Amino acid sequence: MEPKREVSSLDLVALTRELSAYTGAKVDKAYLYGDDLVRLKMREYDRGRIELLVEVGERKRANVARPEHVPDAPGRPPNFAKMLRNRIAGADFAGVRQHGFDRILEFEFRRGDADTTIVAELFGEGNVAVLDENGDVIDSLQTVRLQSRTVAPGAQYGFPQARVNPLDLDAEAFVAHMEDSDTDVVRTLATQLNFGGLYAEEICTRAGVEKELDIADATEDDYERLFDAAERLIDPILAGEIDPRVYYEDDGRVDVTPVPLEEYAHLNSEAFDTINEALDDYFTNLDTADEQGAVDESGGPDFAAEIEQRERIIAQQEGAIEEFEADAETEREKAELVYAKYDLVDEILSTVREAREAGHGWEDIEETLADGADAGIEAAAAVVDVDGAEGMVTVVLGDYEVALDPRHGVEKNADRLYTEAKRIEEKREGALTAVENTREELADLKRRQEEWQSRDEPEETDEDEADEEIDWLSRTSIPVRKPEKWYDRFRWFRTSDGFLVIGGRNADQNEEIVQKYMEPTDRFFHAQAHGGPVTVLKTSDPSEPSKDIDVPDRSLEEAAQFAVTYSSVWKDGKFTGDAYMVDPEQVSKTPESGEYLEKGGFAIRGDRTYYEDSPVGCAVGITCEPETRVVGGPPEAIEEQTETSIRLEPGRYAQGDAAKRIYREFRDRFADTSFVRKVASPDEIQLFMPPGGSRMAD
Repeated sequence: MEPKREVSSLDLVALTRELSAYTGAKVDKAYLYGDDLVRLKMREYDRGRIELLVEVGERKRANVARPEHVPDAPGRPPNFAKMLRNRIAGADFAGVRQHGFDRILEFEFRRGDADTTIVAELFGEGNVAVLDENGDVIDSLQTVRLQSRTVAPGAQYGFPQARVNPLDLDAEAFVAHMEDSDTDVVRTLATQLNFGGLYAEEICTRAGVEKELDIADATEDDYERLFDAAERLIDPILAGEIDPRVYYEDDGRVDVTPVPLEEYAHLNSEAFDTINEALDDYFTNLDTADEQGAVDESGGPDFAAEIEQRERIIAQQEGAIEEFEADAETEREKAELVYAKYDLVDEILSTVREAREAGHGWEDIEETLADGADAGIEAAAAVVDVDGAEGMVTVVLGDYEVALDPRHGVEKNADRLYTEAKRIEEKREGALTAVENTREELADLKRRQEEWQSRDEPEETDEDEADEEIDWLSRTSIPVRKPEKWYDRFRWFRTSDGFLVIGGRNADQNEEIVQKYMEPTDRFFHAQAHGGPVTVLKTSDPSEPSKDIDVPDRSLEEAAQFAVTYSSVWKDGKFTGDAYMVDPEQVSKTPESGEYLEKGGFAIRGDRTYYEDSPVGCAVGITCEPETRVVGGPPEAIEEQTETSIRLEPGRYAQGDAAKRIYREFRDRFADTSFVRKVASPDEIQLFMPPGGSRMAD
């Protein structure tokens, strides 16, 4: 799973609420590191030193950082930092706001002689712009001159075109935007309602609505459940009732979110008190982990540190489980008290509801109840708070204060409490699964530690035993051996005869493969269909001299099948397609007279060898020796090379959903489930799947 490197719009909703608490802090100094990290050093009487980091390069984030996580001050400040110091040194931090639902933060600073706004663009190429009181740009890290907007010194700052803000939508507007789409549910939520991919999937999961459900087939009930799920996700964040988490996979951090997500229930997580602390921990440690794992003083793996980390996570998870149990029990007891005090609760709800229907304001209702309490009226005395903003009244029932909604009767209020108890119990179930996974990882670490410590002890094995084939599926501990290869970032597979075949994932990679990696003795393949990858069968490694050798027909046919499978043929749901092969010298970037070549496209001159009606075919499998990794490609080649594999065919499941199904199937096949998590995550599997819908073949 690729680690998150940019904060999301929903992250910023939670963040701006927390950052606003620093209003009134005074700026001491500003720093610029490289061309993408701005540091504002501030101080406040109660909090002391405050370090605000804004990063807009490959990583995009903003958060208050612990002093020990702040880089040392750079040398001579560049002009941008000097300008910033002149503008805001000694100024008061006046607040921060998110621009709509965009990944844009506006930091306001007030000083007697001038006011300044710092705009942090945490999207696209990233940028920081400094504005004067009139909104004119004083300076910016990047100059932007587009038809739609300008960010340049002396010009009025131009915000990007406004997008739909899902926080502003009521149920009717939500449905209208959904119905205006022509794709599936999850893509509509992600793009047209701007939730982004992760939170769109989370909403579908919480709503129990199939992610790839076509909008044309969605019902009113589907929309209602999706809207309710979106509200359940958003409302706690808007109210500041967050529970930030940093998620881990394969010993590394992969995401940080303001609330726990059901999409990540299979991952380990660590809870933080604030989103600032979570972001600080995540981005500080994101790139510091050694890919080969920590080492101890002897130069071997630092199992003790990893074991300690797992034990700490287990303790946190067990604590969370206990809290969930207690919270669920509390909500159930509240619901039972509502029924036990039925007449009292009904009197309170009826009185408030009738007063509202008669046109009385919440302040009047609060005063009337206070007068009733002074007069000794039991129902009035039971009310301890009236919240007009939320339309709720809080009453004392037994040992608890219970928030009630006067718009509904006793039964619905009690049912809401029971529902909340059930929701908390579901979170507890997710936490139980997470702690069980962590315990498996802990046990695996301890086994590996024992194996390492006993590695020098001689083992008595006879020759027959040494040659015996290992049953990797039943082994409870499989060592991970996954060296990096130069071709890992491309599409690739090895043919049945051992030849490496690589293909581009996009136009840039198509260009790169032809210009940098294709040798004169290689073979060039391409599907006849539009939108296919450049496919090259290598006859030698890039570091080796080019060798003109005969390539068996079987390998050529597998390369042609690969070119067809990863083209638009699969995406269109077809089961066969045509491909052709040429020599590298026939491939050119020079178009014919009057023609134009798109990026990633090439002109082919001379005769071609055609592979007609080549069947699409893809299998994804896991190898255990000599390397442990996911591989994928033509089934006949992949099945020979892997310990276990799964054949795919064009189908209705979106690529991400199909990858999760394959992942779960692999976990069921291996006794060492932690091994599957490390080498064959859904994201890793997805890299080897054709574009478009898929399903596991029977």
